[in-house]
Amino acid sequence: MKNSLPVKGRSKEEILKDLHLYGQDDPEYKNGRTWSLVYYLGEEHSDLLQETYSTYMSANGLNPMAFKSLKSLENDIIRITANLLNGDENTCGVVTSGGTESCLLAVKTYRDYGKAVKGIKKPEMVIPETAHVAWEKGSEYFGVKIRRAALADDYRVDVNAVKKLINKNTVMILGSAPEYPHGMIDPIEELGQLALAKNIPLHVDACVGGYILPFIEKLGHSLPKWDFRVPGVTSMSADTHKYGFAAKGASTIIYSSQDILKHQFFVYENWPGGIFASPALLGTRPGGAYAAAWAALQSIGENGYVEITKTIMDTTQKMISGINAIDGLQVIGNPPASLIAYRSTDPAINIYAVGDQLEERKWHIDRLQKPEALHAMVAPAHADILDKYLEDLIEAVAYVREHPELATTGDAAMYGMIANIPFRKMIRKQVLDIFTNLYGPKGQQINLEQSIASPDENVKEESQNYMQKMTMKLVQKYVSWRQKHI
Repeated sequence: MKNSLPVKGRSKEEILKDLHLYGQDDPEYKNGRTWSLVYYLGEEHSDLLQETYSTYMSANGLNPMAFKSLKSLENDIIRITANLLNGDENTCGVVTSGGTESCLLAVKTYRDYGKAVKGIKKPEMVIPETAHVAWEKGSEYFGVKIRRAALADDYRVDVNAVKKLINKNTVMILGSAPEYPHGMIDPIEELGQLALAKNIPLHVDACVGGYILPFIEKLGHSLPKWDFRVPGVTSMSADTHKYGFAAKGASTIIYSSQDILKHQFFVYENWPGGIFASPALLGTRPGGAYAAAWAALQSIGENGYVEITKTIMDTTQKMISGINAIDGLQVIGNPPASLIAYRSTDPAINIYAVGDQLEERKWHIDRLQKPEALHAMVAPAHADILDKYLEDLIEAVAYVREHPELATTGDAAMYGMIANIPFRKMIRKQVLDIFTNLYGPKGQQINLEQSIASPDENVKEESQNYMQKMTMKLVQKYVSWRQKHI
């Protein structure tokens, strides 16, 4: 059994063979079949990341006074990021493990900043409805109440809605550049004016956009101001492992001044193990991630990023035009960068059923709700495969139009039902149940096509679709709820 520690160590060949088998059903990202999760720039670049990561694989950024090399790499990464985001000589920050950590740190920082500077004891933050779920996690982890601002008709946050939600307990305002669901850049300039008028910090979540928006502008595309050029912006987050094309596990959070950054730090002076200080959430900070991020920035360079961005933007514009040309589909809003969402405008076309058909054709598809839509994050690998995607999309739409029953079967039924059940706590409980199984003692895995199987090959659950069972539970509970309340 491979889920037990072997008595005798296994050979490299055996281990690599098993790793290949474990990954054989993973998304085919190298040939552009995924529209999220992975930012792949080819084997040559991947080889560079692997070599540089392994060079510092055992180095630990926990103590910046021990591995001074890592602090030098971090300084370079932060300064490059600050320059890209139009920071000044006072801009400072840290490298983090990813966008979620960067967002969590901002919540923690502004909670403590609000308490220290304004005496706020019941902190709140105002965020758009489209804010990344990392901000919801930050709220739960750090006890900062969320007030969610509605969107305007253009899918950007409504600044008047933000203004109405601000009160004496507000420790920060959030804008996204761009937000993930629809790819829109929130009105950062207007939010900056509001932040200044109310004397409240403004964070711009550019985890996705931080390493592509600057180069979109260099290509001559007109964008609203979205970074430190906007008065009132006090911090930003930008992921080097997204459009910076670094190895996974690297992001940045930067602040307009040390006076704010210092509230991010953790210090404990009474531990028997010695005085402990940490600049971010993690204790051990893997040096390989620093090295690979630094190497990506150095190897690609400004001209390389501009060239990559041109490929991405040309592909995105072609994709938008291709989708809008399909009868019954429409791209949501007017996304200015590389993230798009599209929905059905024809009641006869269930967009989730279209997603199912695309997955039948071996595409990895992300689905949205509010409104129901499919999502895509364009990368360079999609340039050579976009025509095939649009061809398959046309076929999928035609097939769904001819087979309306598909809306009530498979994943389309499950996603559609979940998206529309008003009793949201019911959904939350079911998802928690799924995760309990995923991370429980048996380590069960969800297979949407077949069943849940234990890693122990001798132990098999009934050959029944677990997600379908979950859906049926939800339907039953929803019907019961409607009978009682309607």
